[in-house]
Amino acid sequence: MAKLLFIEYPKCSTCKRAKKWLDEHGVSYVDRHIVEENPTAAELAEWQARSGLPVRRFFNTSGQLYRQLGVKAQLDAGMSDAEAFDLLATNGMLVKRPLVVGADFVLVGFKEPEWSERLL
Repeated sequence: MAKLLFIEYPKCSTCKRAKKWLDEHGVSYVDRHIVEENPTAAELAEWQARSGLPVRRFFNTSGQLYRQLGVKAQLDAGMSDAEAFDLLATNGMLVKRPLVVGADFVLVGFKEPEWSERLL
């Protein structure tokens, strides 16, 4: 199996739990800091397609920046997927984390049962 890409914000408590889970289960991964190396719009579009999830699931809805920019209202007003990817690519703090990117799947957020099913 090719190495997974684990995208995290190191200060995020959920990311810390997710990383600990990966380490405890012997899952190898390449670590990427979501703010220092923000995903590009093209990466996000590819990952969203691979995940099968709606683009809204890629937004960090509990983040301050999400609220400050009024992203929910923009999405509700009919923001296109392309516009959403462009917005997400402006700042890693807008992106839901952690992300696990595999060859044929993407996991958004840390849900242990989902991770166990896909990664173990």
